[in-house]
Amino acid sequence: MLLYADAFGIRPVLREMARELAGHGYYVLVPNLFYRHGPAPVVELPEHIGEEVRPALIDQLMPLIEAHTAERVLSDADAYLRFLTAQPEVGAGPVAVTGYCIGGLLAMRTAAAHPGQVAAVAGFHGPVGADGPDGLSKLTAQVHLGHAETDMTPEALGELNQALDAAGVDYTSEIYPGTIHGFTMSDTDAFNSAALQRHWDRLLPLLGRTLANS
Repeated sequence: MLLYADAFGIRPVLREMARELAGHGYYVLVPNLFYRHGPAPVVELPEHIGEEVRPALIDQLMPLIEAHTAERVLSDADAYLRFLTAQPEVGAGPVAVTGYCIGGLLAMRTAAAHPGQVAAVAGFHGPVGADGPDGLSKLTAQVHLGHAETDMTPEALGELNQALDAAGVDYTSEIYPGTIHGFTMSDTDAFNSAALQRHWDRLLPLLGRTLANS
């Protein structure tokens, strides 16, 4: 499976998440989204990303995010999936993609661009509907979306879910109670341990349903 990090990129918390998935039998690739700008971490990160340092880090990262165009996202996704499926430890069959924050949008774009290959896609506290109905209409994967309360109003959730319904997507999409943006990341002030567990409780069964026979 392919795991897209949040904007802060590869760091210990992402390695922990990948190890958790690997413990369930999955081969996990976590790419450095901003490899064009240097090895990870592209921006120097503190051990804990508190609110006092977050704005300055976002200021450094925003030009990298803006440079990561849709064209780059899709060409990179092609390369990541080719690499992943060529590994001798990886079984034949479909793949899953998951992403966090901006990685949620990249996961959705990857799934939409590879409908015959991506069987499951999950996005957490990310702008997953940013590409609108056109992006959703290309999805054939089973989908789970876990939204932060501060990212998604009930009205916006209803609109997104209506668009997923209209596109014929097999999905679950919900706001995780009591959460703020970034709730899965244990090295940030946004971390919510109950919501992280809820994320595993949604993600692992999704993978089990879609990848178990591959």
